[in-house]
Amino acid sequence: MKLTVVGHLCLDTIDTPSATGGTKAASPVDELGGIFYSIVTLAHLMENGDMLNPVFGVGDGEYERVMDTVATLPRVNPKGIYRFKGKTNQVYLSYDTNGAHRIECSNHISQPIPFAKIKPHLDADGVLVNMISGFDITLETLDHIRMEVRDQRTPVHFDFHSLTLGIDQDAKRFRRPLPDWRRWCFMMNAVQMSSEEAQGLTIERYSEDDLIHQLMTLMVNHLLITRGTEGLTLIEQHNKKLTRHDLPAVPAQVTVDPTGCGDVLGAAYLYFLLKTKEAKKAGVLASQIAALNASRTGTSALSAIPEFMTSPRSPSQKSTQE
Repeated sequence: MKLTVVGHLCLDTIDTPSATGGTKAASPVDELGGIFYSIVTLAHLMENGDMLNPVFGVGDGEYERVMDTVATLPRVNPKGIYRFKGKTNQVYLSYDTNGAHRIECSNHISQPIPFAKIKPHLDADGVLVNMISGFDITLETLDHIRMEVRDQRTPVHFDFHSLTLGIDQDAKRFRRPLPDWRRWCFMMNAVQMSSEEAQGLTIERYSEDDLIHQLMTLMVNHLLITRGTEGLTLIEQHNKKLTRHDLPAVPAQVTVDPTGCGDVLGAAYLYFLLKTKEAKKAGVLASQIAALNASRTGTSALSAIPEFMTSPRSPSQKSTQE
């Protein structure tokens, strides 16, 4: 299997509640973030002989550190990682005491990734486009991706993520509707958004049911609406017939840091969908990997994916054996 992942890298400063007592941790944690969550997830899920092609840029000051870190990951081809002058996107994330609400500030958002950087890596079995900053690619570039993979029917998984966020003069992100949301969704194999993103996506303020109806007419095959501790809604479309799965959340042993759980879930969903050809099973397994991510700060829990997947006591093994 060969997968391509497109999206901005972030340098995250994460100020989380402590795992016990509900108070803030003693000091913020600095981590590689953004698209790095998707990359680490797939690097540990994929098997020997598979290849992962990430495409993103890194500022001069962080390039060597990032390349050294990527070199430690299995099955990652670094040829799509490029260097640019300037600073890498820096994100400050602050959570409330139960981790349910966060404040996000972004500085030095990188320029959109050019199609010329993406095109050499589109000979793949699947493509993940994750709008980490909301400025990761332009709509024109997405159109080029669609056209490039159309004849091969390569599935593209598109995560709205920060595309639904504006940015104010203090670098704080805020929710705002997206007038051309239909063009972003058109002919995507899978579209992913959180329930908050779905609620604020349209100028018309469609209800969620109306949004689902409107969106699935755009030749979308799978829609994922993530709901945090309330689980995942998955809509499948086959021959214009919609099937809905409301999947319960998988409790993390300890929820230390929810950062990146959506990025992990989207990457894992694409992988498991290609692997199993079953959307519901892919949703269940991806939810389990997202819960694993929440058990530690940053991407540190994701290195345990191989052990987690092969453990006879793990929920993932139970799902695959049923």
